Amino acid sequence: MSKLSSSARRVQDALDQLGLVLQVVELPNSTRTAADAAQAIGCTAAQIAKSLIFSVKESDRPVMVIASGINRVNEKSIASILGEKIGKADADFVRQRTGFVIGGVPPVGHIEQVETFLDEDLLQYDEIWAAAGTPHAVFRLTPDDLIRATGGKVISIH
Repeated sequence: MSKLSSSARRVQDALDQLGLVLQVVELPNSTRTAADAAQAIGCTAAQIAKSLIFSVKESDRPVMVIASGINRVNEKSIASILGEKIGKADADFVRQRTGFVIGGVPPVGHIEQVETFLDEDLLQYDEIWAAAGTPHAVFRLTPDDLIRATGGKVISIH
């Protein structure tokens, strides 16, 4: 196995600690966007599980929505579930609260606990791909793996 960057290694370690037999790979091409990731991997953009961090306004806490790469998150829907307004987090907030950069935020391995919601559309695929700590690192998993790894609540994000 090739040597992983420190951020990708943190994700691999988190997966290992969860008892998931999944392998982080670093690719030569960027996987920053769902379209980039799909092209680099050879899957559809819908199979990309993009981890989006939002800031809960009143409590200043992070919330993660893991969405199918072709879907947009309806922020009002998430806010309704939380009972608080949310907004897209800026790069500094994402880095400070998760330890990762935008474009490489994985579903696991964050520096603080992050409440997580999972796009129900991801459940239709046998395999999906998630970011693994950098804009060049990914790992393949199943929707069941994602649920197990994150403890996230499956919802409609539309």
